[in-house]
Amino acid sequence: MDIFSSDWVGFVITGLGTLFLIGEILVNMRGFFGLLGIGFIVVYFSAYLDTSLFIIMLIIYFIGLLLIIIDGKLLNDGTLATLGLASMLTSVALAAPSLSVGLYAVIGVLVGGFSSLLFLKVFKHRDMWTKITLKDRLTKEAGYNTMNEEYENLLNQQGTTLNDLRPVGTIRINNRNYSAISNGQWIPKGSTIRVVEVDGTRILVEMETN
Repeated sequence: MDIFSSDWVGFVITGLGTLFLIGEILVNMRGFFGLLGIGFIVVYFSAYLDTSLFIIMLIIYFIGLLLIIIDGKLLNDGTLATLGLASMLTSVALAAPSLSVGLYAVIGVLVGGFSSLLFLKVFKHRDMWTKITLKDRLTKEAGYNTMNEEYENLLNQQGTTLNDLRPVGTIRINNRNYSAISNGQWIPKGSTIRVVEVDGTRILVEMETN
């Protein structure tokens, strides 16, 4: 019995191939996962295609994988990764000899791709998509101080503008000068202001009205 006569085989092969290839991108396995993934994908395409179409579909699949790598290494916005996934899905679907086999293969790529995230819980991960996801909470308890304490204490305090805020200028609070910005409004020199927001060393002020 030819194992490839069963429609579900495409799901298993593309699932395992994508699992190990995406896994190689996510975790540092020194190429072992990559070799396994390439092996499964080559078996899938060679089972259903002649030499010329085999090469074309294999290229389309790996172009998709390359787009995912580029997104993770350089862009970190998910755009190329989405296009890459679409390219991989297209290649396995077009290579299938029937609609049902193609559907199984597409599901296999999706399941394999998402399942590869489980490798992150077991193996050392690569530094990819770090701009999208912050793995650590930036808290004071963890040793981070996102706001200078001196500036933090200025919140809700009153001061005086030393020049016109248009909208950036200089203010004085407790006999100390600070650079501040108004909320898009023009505040003339000598006005009484109140600090309404502090973000790091950025001081947002509003003019006090009697």
